[in-house]
Amino acid sequence: MATLKLRAIGNSVGVVLPREVLARLRVGEGDLLHVIETKDGVVLTPLDPKVAGQLSTGRDVMRRYRDTLNVLAQ
Repeated sequence: MATLKLRAIGNSVGVVLPREVLARLRVGEGDLLHVIETKDGVVLTPLDPKVAGQLSTGRDVMRRYRDTLNVLAQ
C-alpha cells in the first residue's frame, strides 16, 4: 500500500506513482492506466476492461469448440 500526494501539474492535478507501484503494475512512462470504479472505490489497472472481456469470451469459445477448431486447423 502506498500513500500518494496530489500535485499541481500545469493547470491540472496529478499523482506521481512510486517506482514500487509502477513495477507492480508493470508500467512505465507513456503507458496507459485505466481507472475502474468499483463498489469499494477505484482501481488502477493497465488492462483495458473491454479487451479483458473479449479475451474471456474468446477463451470460452476456444474451450467449448476445441475439437472443432483442431479439425479446422488441419
